Amino acid sequence: MLQARGRFLLLENLTSSEASEVVILERCWVVEFKSKTDVSIILKFQSGEPDLYIEAASKPDCEAWAVALGEANSEGLRNKIQQLRRLIMEIKEERASEEAHQFLPSSQVDSLGEPQFTSIQRIANEPKLEFSLACKGLVAATRDRKLNTFIQVSVVHPAEHILTRYSSTEIVEGTRDPLFLTGVTFPPEYPIYEETKIKLTVYDVKDKSQDTVRTSVLPDHKEPRADVGRSFLGCATFRVGDLVKSKEQQLTLTLRTSDGGKTVGTIEVNLVKMGEFEDGEMDHITTDAQDQKFLCFLPLKSCSCGFLSATCAHNTENLERMTDRRAKEECALVRECTAPEGLSGKDNLPSLNAVLKNPICKLYRFPTSDNKWMRIREQMAETTLSFHVPKELINLHIKEDMRRNQELKDLGELAPHWDNMRKSVIAHCDQMLSMYQDTLAELGKHTGSSFKSSCSKGEKTLEFIPINLHLQRMHVHSPRLKDALYDVITVGAPAAHFQGFKNGGLRKLLSKFEAERRNTGYQCIYYSPENTAKAKEVLSNINHLQPLISSHADLLLNSASQHSPDSLKNSLKMLSEKTELFVHAFKDQLVRSALLALYTARPGCVLKKPAVPRSSAEESDDLKHQDHPSQIKRQDSIPHHSEYDEEEWDRVWANVGKSLNCVIAMVDRLLEKDNSSKTKEGESDPSAADCKVLHAGGDWYEQLYPLVITLKDCMGEVVTRAKQSMAFVLLQELACGLPQCLMLTLRRDIVFSQALAGLVCGFIIKLHTSLHDQGFLQQLHTVGLLVQYEGLLSTYSEEAGMLEDMAVGISDLQKVMFKVIEAKSEDFLPIITGRREHYVIEVQLPAKMFELLPQEIKEGKLLRMYPVLFNVGINEQQTLAERFGDTTLQENINQENLELLKEYYNLFTEKMPPDCLPHFQEQNDLKGLLENLHQNIQAKRRKNVEIMWLAATICRKLNGVRFTCCKSAKDRTSMSVTLEQCSILRDEHQLHKDFFIRALDCMRREGCRIENVLKNVKCRKYAFNMIQLMAFPKYYRPPEGTYGKADT
Repeated sequence: MLQARGRFLLLENLTSSEASEVVILERCWVVEFKSKTDVSIILKFQSGEPDLYIEAASKPDCEAWAVALGEANSEGLRNKIQQLRRLIMEIKEERASEEAHQFLPSSQVDSLGEPQFTSIQRIANEPKLEFSLACKGLVAATRDRKLNTFIQVSVVHPAEHILTRYSSTEIVEGTRDPLFLTGVTFPPEYPIYEETKIKLTVYDVKDKSQDTVRTSVLPDHKEPRADVGRSFLGCATFRVGDLVKSKEQQLTLTLRTSDGGKTVGTIEVNLVKMGEFEDGEMDHITTDAQDQKFLCFLPLKSCSCGFLSATCAHNTENLERMTDRRAKEECALVRECTAPEGLSGKDNLPSLNAVLKNPICKLYRFPTSDNKWMRIREQMAETTLSFHVPKELINLHIKEDMRRNQELKDLGELAPHWDNMRKSVIAHCDQMLSMYQDTLAELGKHTGSSFKSSCSKGEKTLEFIPINLHLQRMHVHSPRLKDALYDVITVGAPAAHFQGFKNGGLRKLLSKFEAERRNTGYQCIYYSPENTAKAKEVLSNINHLQPLISSHADLLLNSASQHSPDSLKNSLKMLSEKTELFVHAFKDQLVRSALLALYTARPGCVLKKPAVPRSSAEESDDLKHQDHPSQIKRQDSIPHHSEYDEEEWDRVWANVGKSLNCVIAMVDRLLEKDNSSKTKEGESDPSAADCKVLHAGGDWYEQLYPLVITLKDCMGEVVTRAKQSMAFVLLQELACGLPQCLMLTLRRDIVFSQALAGLVCGFIIKLHTSLHDQGFLQQLHTVGLLVQYEGLLSTYSEEAGMLEDMAVGISDLQKVMFKVIEAKSEDFLPIITGRREHYVIEVQLPAKMFELLPQEIKEGKLLRMYPVLFNVGINEQQTLAERFGDTTLQENINQENLELLKEYYNLFTEKMPPDCLPHFQEQNDLKGLLENLHQNIQAKRRKNVEIMWLAATICRKLNGVRFTCCKSAKDRTSMSVTLEQCSILRDEHQLHKDFFIRALDCMRREGCRIENVLKNVKCRKYAFNMIQLMAFPKYYRPPEGTYGKADT
């Protein structure tokens, strides 16, 4: 029998409980082997003593004994004690908060008695506190060990006296005097005071791939694993007030072990103060440079500048070649980036706070090539538009569909075949309408975060909401360059995830559906997509213009009753303009054709000749040359009727214009008589003149009233006929494709909703940051805004369907117009109006900001959008597509959007003066970039990420808005955004070339993007594995220890 007592192994006799032999478990190791009949363990000793053979009863017993004997020596006991000490500290910290950057709620802050604590003075909308960290003279457990250290920052709230884990620095390898590039920043909303204590804990990381505690959140306060690949070195604590009030703006703290006995080094805390700048140059910058104070940059008031990003080439040789080429060029864009005086930061607060929420801020200091420090603040924020825009849009869909259903019901009596068709269509439409209403009701119940996480992308109730929509911002303060601001909107690819991609995405589904509609039987009439879109436009114009004309007609009569010549002229002018627009809306052959088709669908219609189908070539020839009322595709399915008067519509339509002419003639006659009577009044008695005026006023109203009524009657007859005819066209569209037509409309609405929410966010942010850039504002109302999407989706399996959805959704953004208005209340959220074929987004600005706009924009000029999409797949699925599948989809999308980009560039050069934009002085450079982009798209190289670099560069130079998208905007998007930011720092702000990779690792390991991963999947790990990363371009791979298995 055996008994283990600490580091002693007792061998007992079988006949008695006394120990017959004692073995000291020191300097020995366990060897276990398995034979066919038993499971055994052998203890081997370094001293050369005979091996001890131990036989176990079973395999579980064998494993248990092997672990127990292996940990029984003194070294194992010491490790256990250290692990237990560290475990106690971790548990104390984990009890403090659920995760980093989750602030105390405002109600709780109030209950803590905020006035009793001393607040930290700060600039509006700037962080409350920022500081940098460095260590000196760290002591390793063994003399020869090279330390790989990081600092974990925890906060002790003064009211509760509990520890909250807040943030960490990056890992600095191979030095006992680490200088950390990642700083610590507390945003304006964080409840931190002078009495708050901050604890700094230094760890030595033995294995970065196993460092899971600092890269994950422990659920339900569970304790961390003991074998986490790191060891505790020491800790120190300081009061915030001591740092803020220190003369040197620096604290030097002693690091001590957990029991407080042993000193293991010192840690320096340097306060970052806004607006200060360090004088002098640095002799050298290495990881051992300790004595440089980290001070922060000036806050930007307004900034609008382009950038010239480094290439993200698939291989190192290509990257170095393009970097060398760009290094020879001057940074003209950055030098011309200015921060003009004007609005203060707090003037932007109300409108921006209505859009942005829950900001996360990170601080860095990086060395430049001329031995200076640059300061970088990286920010990420959610947007309330993620839910606001879809809810507004669904509400518009509901109203539009209700009008359409009512118009179908108002078609009047139809023949049995058409009536049954109408009943079927209305039944299906009512079902879809009910679904939209249910979705809107569910979204109205939503509370909590203002973004949809990647884990929720398949939820039906959230399918209209964009995935993981955030603003990603980098604010750079360089020693010798202007402050610069770089924004990217990150969002999951707009796609209908709940609908699935079994049959592809919208691009394929719409093409297939249209082909099937062309081949439908003759139970319905085929109208082309252009004709159905025209029918919707006519109906929209009717609904918009009819009440306006009626209102202006009433104003005309009111002016006549008051005998006001000036008012009468103005009212007539407005009435004429709107009526002319109304008449022009029906100058389309489609209305006449649809009226004929509707006539033949009435009960008792006798056809003159049967329908004979013709070829598509004949149809297209008819469209070009035939002036017949039945001029639509396959119009022979709309036969003539012997009793139908084709000229009747022309007469009804022309009566509106004739009635308006009568009104105009009568007003002219009345004004002419009024002028002549005024000349005679001067010679007659004044009292008699007053009587004449009153009498004339009555005459004006009485003479105009019948003409205005006739105009309204004529207009009403036109409206009735036109509405019915256009509703009949829509009936055919729906009947030819039930239920696929409605399902495709739903899918398109879902994708468009996600895309629109991101666009509105991007537009508002761009407008706020460019209010002082007169060149941009002129470009905005003269040409429009370029919106460039960078896609990282593969063309394999489901992601090919996502890319098809995304391409259609982004293309549909062309039908969106923006309008800037002055806010009349404290509600600054945008207002959406319009219908599926045309939307207007009204962006509200406070009065001070609105006054800065050009007169054209203030007068309500509609602003056009030019969205373009360039996609390059970079993951392992794209490797499969390139080698075994098909990349035609990606190639076609890139080629089509290149033409759109060229179209915008040509429009820009045509309408904008060459000296309007400083950026545009390099016209040849832009032409060269466009040509280079064209060549790269034509080259069809595998994972040619240079396409994305070139497209982004052109977008920035043309003052566009940048988007980066992958499936969930979490992993691949993070790699792309951080690479873009570091490339900008290197090429535009002289980041030291030896620190490029380290800066990249800092942003990916401790920056805003890893916080984005945490928000989405509750784990600080990018969802990659080693096999996947082998297929990624080199500079799109995350640092070791930041990736692994995670639910997405």
